[in-house]
This record gives sequence, structure tokens and C-alpha cells, in this order.
Amino acid sequence: MDATDADFANLRVERRDGVVRIVLDSTSDFNSLNPAMADELVRVMTDFAEDDDARCLVLTGTEGVFCAGADLGGFEGDSSDAPRLRRLATSLHDAILALHQAELPVVVGINGVAAGAGFSLALCGDAALMHEDARLEYAYGRVGLTGDGGSTFWLPRMVGLRRAREIALLDEPIDPDYAVGLGLVTESVPGEEFDARVSEMADRLASGPTKAFGATRRLMIESFDRGLAGQMASETEAIAGMTHTEDYERGHDAFFSEDEEPEFLGR
Repeated sequence: MDATDADFANLRVERRDGVVRIVLDSTSDFNSLNPAMADELVRVMTDFAEDDDARCLVLTGTEGVFCAGADLGGFEGDSSDAPRLRRLATSLHDAILALHQAELPVVVGINGVAAGAGFSLALCGDAALMHEDARLEYAYGRVGLTGDGGSTFWLPRMVGLRRAREIALLDEPIDPDYAVGLGLVTESVPGEEFDARVSEMADRLASGPTKAFGATRRLMIESFDRGLAGQMASETEAIAGMTHTEDYERGHDAFFSEDEEPEFLGR
């Protein structure tokens, strides 16, 4: 079954012209991450990461909240919570890994508070647009927990090790302008323009050579695990592999045409 036809309890999935919009709409308060939502994220991320007709993924929230972190309402606050946290973190990690491994561009629309697991999800975009009234909050330390969702991997790589430790340990709310300055998000967007700007960014990426975009993002992500020689070997394989795509043929033809712009198809 196509994921857009599935009956999700904690997500809304919309599809238009190759753009897949995943809206976090949790049954828990403040769009908090509960086990069912984490499982649904695994399914939808996996489905569309492998869907050749999907050309861009958008992840955003609803009703002014992106995601306020894990739903701790059913937790006991002691060591008996370890299995619950392990299961929740494992599902979240499966979803985020599928998102990072997807060979198509990802746009994150941070429409409100993004804390804890929401903070981690906010770091997943190739482009991250932040509503002017939104804020990022690391938040894990407030309940005596360490970070998950890849936050301890991506944060120091985005802002540097010392700044990452400051963000995690002091846990001051990060407003949009500061987030842009840190490189955590692409841009701050006025409230009345937010939805249109997210759609504009998604449409722009979806109209490009998305096979090449996807391979490029994979090369960059996987570069952290390689030395220079290994990375360049992967670049050689990737660039040669792109010659088998229809987008390369279209781009090549348009390059030698004075007036023609290539119409990429993502194939």
C-alpha cells in the first residue's frame, strides 16, 4: 500500500507533483513523540526513501508545534523506564537513518518548538526553514537524559565541538536568527510566508536532478566515515553512475543549447 493511503494516527502524509509532505500530528500533547508515532515514522521514511516517484521529502509539524520531544507521560522516572526509552530511541533512530540514507532532497519546516527528539529531527534537512516564532531546544538534560536521534553526531559537525557542548549543557532556547547564524537552519521565515516558502523550497529541489542531489547528499553524509582517498573513489563511482540517468542526458543536451533550460525528471 502506498503510504499516502495508509491510516496513520500520528502523521499526515500528502503528495503533490513528486513532493511528499510528512506532517507530524501526534496524538500526544505538543506533538510529542510516542511509540506509535516513532513506528509510523520508520514506515513512512522507509517507504518514500525507496519510492522512485518521490522527488523531495518535507517534514514539518502542525498547529504551531514541530515536536516537543518524547512523550514521557507514561514513564515512571526510574530504571524501569530503560526498556521503554530503548524501544523509542531505536524506532526514532531507524526513521532518522532512513531519512539520511534517502537519495532525494529533504526539507524541514520548523513551524514551532523543536525540543529533544524534535531538535534531532530538525537537524535532518538539506534545507531547514524556521518560522520566526519557532525555537530550538536541546532539552534532554532537563530530565537528566542524554541526547538521541543523532543529535550528538550532527550537532558538533554543524556548529563545532565546543559550541555543541555549550548548546547541550547550558540548554538555552535558540531563536531563528541565532539558529541561522550557527548554521543549524537555512533561514528564518516570517510567519505569514512560512508555508509558502517551505513549498517553494520543496518545489525548487523537486524540479532539479534529484538522483544527482540524492547521491550528493549521501556522499557528504558518508564522508565522515572515510579518508580523502576513499571519498574520492566514491565520488568517481557516483559521477560515473549518473551518466546512466535520463537527467544527465537532458542536462548535457541543454548545456549545449543557447536558450534551453533542462527539464529534469528525477530519473
